[in-house]
Amino acid sequence: MTPYVADPVYLNGQFLPLAEAGISPLDRGFLYGDGVYEVIPVYSRRAFRIEEHLKRLQSTLDGIRLTNPLTTDGWKAVVVKLIEGAPWSDQSIYLQVSRGADNKRDHAFPPATVPPTAFAFASPLVTTPADVRTKGVAAITVPDLRWARCDLKVISLLANVLARQQAVEQGCAEALLMRDGYMKEGAASNIFVVRDGVLCAPPKTELMLPGITYDVILELAAQHGQPVRIAEIEETELRAADEVWMTSSTKEILAITTLDGKPVGNGPHAGQPGPLGQQMWQWYQDFKNTVMRKG
Repeated sequence: MTPYVADPVYLNGQFLPLAEAGISPLDRGFLYGDGVYEVIPVYSRRAFRIEEHLKRLQSTLDGIRLTNPLTTDGWKAVVVKLIEGAPWSDQSIYLQVSRGADNKRDHAFPPATVPPTAFAFASPLVTTPADVRTKGVAAITVPDLRWARCDLKVISLLANVLARQQAVEQGCAEALLMRDGYMKEGAASNIFVVRDGVLCAPPKTELMLPGITYDVILELAAQHGQPVRIAEIEETELRAADEVWMTSSTKEILAITTLDGKPVGNGPHAGQPGPLGQQMWQWYQDFKNTVMRKG
């Protein structure tokens, strides 16, 4: 066990200490990044929208033509066991499936007799500290150099890693990925903008990973009568926005107050978290306490 990974972990049908979990160096996840993953938030030891997360896992497996090693009920049993064994009330459950370990390195799929590798573990779910949230964070824009199936939650994340590292090296929290003049998402988050009181979100396409938190925010907007526009967000619209948010299960709703070194928004409140973002954060907290923590 480490401060970030609880014992036991799950590996290919067994629950065992992390220190005893071993995977072949010939595993295709290691050699090629040939696999998928899913992250499920847990609140008060209750997995949030596990059905939706497992459906997204299956969709990604289908997208890369990889057989799911477990049934939906099988995955649920794994998740429950991991939650029970972890010391934290709020958790993040990580699931990963690779195409397994053949006896050689070959780009083509291995024989059907090679079983997938299934791995899962629990970590603490740590959200943004209040002092960071009240000030907002800085972000940069970078070219989106990923492949054309960004809707698949695959483990080959090198382009995202490099983009995020570029942001970190510039003292920023996130990199916004730009493709053909449009903002798609963050390196590890979805992005929303606010313009003239309207919440704007990029549409779900093959060039964006649809987040579960993204869905929750749109549901909360509809529930509270907040005007929404789902459409591609041009770079000029991003830079002229009144507010920009990054969202994920750990970031929740976090204001981006500086973009490429310039304050977001206009007027005396430029460079500060905006009112709609603060309102959405409160709606999200209410939803978390009344729904997420109830299972």
